[in-house]
Amino acid sequence: MNTTLRSGSAEAVIHSLGAELVSFKLLATGTEYIWSGDAEFWTGRSPVLFPIIGAARGGEIRTGGSTYTIGNHGFARRSEFTLVEATDTQAVFQLSQSGQTLASYPYSFNLFLTYILSGSRLEISYRVENTDEQEIHFQLGTHPAFNCPLDGQGAITDYYLEFSEQEQLERLFLNDAGLVISGKSAPVLDNEQLLPLSHELFLEGALVFRNVKSKTIALKSKLTDKSVTVTSKGFPDLGLWQPKNAPFVCIEPWQGIADGEDFSGELKDKTGIIALPQGGQFNSSLTIEIS
Repeated sequence: MNTTLRSGSAEAVIHSLGAELVSFKLLATGTEYIWSGDAEFWTGRSPVLFPIIGAARGGEIRTGGSTYTIGNHGFARRSEFTLVEATDTQAVFQLSQSGQTLASYPYSFNLFLTYILSGSRLEISYRVENTDEQEIHFQLGTHPAFNCPLDGQGAITDYYLEFSEQEQLERLFLNDAGLVISGKSAPVLDNEQLLPLSHELFLEGALVFRNVKSKTIALKSKLTDKSVTVTSKGFPDLGLWQPKNAPFVCIEPWQGIADGEDFSGELKDKTGIIALPQGGQFNSSLTIEIS
């Protein structure tokens, strides 16, 4: 089921499966900023990553003395959310534990995604509530894919990412199983703010960064004024990704990253894990502004 939000200048469409943003466009120009989900490259568009980010080593998590099988990026992106509130410019979606989720993640929780559209600005708020009788552990991440080039204008090499802060960034690498390779990294930005884009940048897979200073990252072009600005709160880590020669780029603020290839700990030991006490709440947000 789709829910459509409209302001005077933009339209956003959210699908109840995964509470996923599947379209965000300017009404005056009809320009679509979100990837179409074409299976030739990737069927996702903007999934939420919960309760893990990336791959778990062996496809398993361990907690409380038991082992559970879990897929990459967790189950929220493949779960049907309940629409609990909707107006012309706001929608609230909820996912709670079920027999299906408990089979791979043994905790009770509520995950709320709230979308608020104001002009050409879409704020997505994430709230996790611990409804269990014990502390729970999870990672939480975003995965929006933006058309690049925008409106078919130019090539990917005409585009760049602009970070709001001067960044000293080293990328981590993932192996074929999606696990962080031990001891392998490479400099990407050296006290710089601009990252030129190219298909070659992604030839070795996703770029994974820890502790990024910038809270705002913009996708811009040398040929057009069309741009996308992503501002995050509560997501210190970052993934950048594009499948081979795909016409989109993902800008993915995260809290946490995939397991290392030699990881042997429990869920609570994962990098960037959030420990939420009984009755507690965790809040974060992602704002997408298009122009």
